[in-house]
Amino acid sequence: MLRPTLGARSHGLLSYNRLFLRLQSTIAIPKMQKGVIFYENGGPLTYKDMPVPVPKPNEILINVKYSGVCHTDLHAWKGDWPLPVKLPLVGGHEGAGIVVAKGSNVKNFEIGDLAGIKWLNGSCMACELCEKGYESNCEHADLSGYTHDGSFQQYATADATQAAQIPRGTDLAEVAPILCAGVTVYKALKTAALQPGEWVAISGACGGLGSLAIQYAKAMGLRVLGIDGGEAKAKMFKELGGETFIDFTKYKNNEAMIKDIQEATKGGPQGVINVSVSEAAISASTQYVRPTGTVVIVGMPAGAYVKSDVFSHVVKSISIKGSYVGNRADTREAIDFFSRGLVKSPITVVGLSELPKIYELMEKNKILGRYVVDTSK
Repeated sequence: MLRPTLGARSHGLLSYNRLFLRLQSTIAIPKMQKGVIFYENGGPLTYKDMPVPVPKPNEILINVKYSGVCHTDLHAWKGDWPLPVKLPLVGGHEGAGIVVAKGSNVKNFEIGDLAGIKWLNGSCMACELCEKGYESNCEHADLSGYTHDGSFQQYATADATQAAQIPRGTDLAEVAPILCAGVTVYKALKTAALQPGEWVAISGACGGLGSLAIQYAKAMGLRVLGIDGGEAKAKMFKELGGETFIDFTKYKNNEAMIKDIQEATKGGPQGVINVSVSEAAISASTQYVRPTGTVVIVGMPAGAYVKSDVFSHVVKSISIKGSYVGNRADTREAIDFFSRGLVKSPITVVGLSELPKIYELMEKNKILGRYVVDTSK
């Protein structure tokens, strides 16, 4: 359950929080901490003692309390993508915690503030893409848990410009997945440019991203069709407010599934958000989307291609777009949906030391909702 913001709290609790913030500024920062690190792609994920990093002039040091675990973290560990990772590497990019130190140039955070670590740790802020708000597309982008040590540790640095501002009183375990999964699907829904009352299909509806996409779509006034497999996911879909669920495991071929999707939405959804990591599912979405509709690709299965029949693509006048996380404004807006109680994170919290087990579940497609690690365990 969401905790109220400070504005809704009693005078006594306000006094407590002021005292808490003063105490935070005097807490000693340890020299060593616990974290999970790997030294080669696919190598052992080692839970060990490691030095606490020192923030640069433009950085804050965050005492990470919780971190969501994203499929991207699995890809980074395995080395699935063309962009090489920093090695050795501490993964993670959905970290929520408390600012305990800051560099000399930081003006937008104070000691004791709540802050979040995002996938985009920093960008040049000087190129054309950064000027237009496409900071994540900057060729000099620095990525948390990929090219910059991330949130699978108790203390992590983050560029103060890109770090997320989290309202005081926020449940840090629940807000953690919003910092990547939430921002990513919110931006994808904006990219689809749908109108209230229109249909959106979410392919991979009840994983970490899909479970949040359902809620953001509902909050944006959209009708939601979800595609996923199994009774547990069908149940979750309905509990999160979805309207029509398609269980792909019950179909022998795509043709029958495509027909049912189009019938349920009376001609096909106007938009599709592909968060699944199935090449076949992505290609199928180009077939069932409504004429003039938009297919948005978010999930990135290794080595995959999206295949769209050129004749149908042209005659139906469909659009295929990629959507890659969000900028600072998208982050602020996504967190605001959460803070107002319109979006909740269906999470399972386990200790950071259990990260290898989470990756095993991911590889077996057995994740329901989002796993969040408690860095104290």
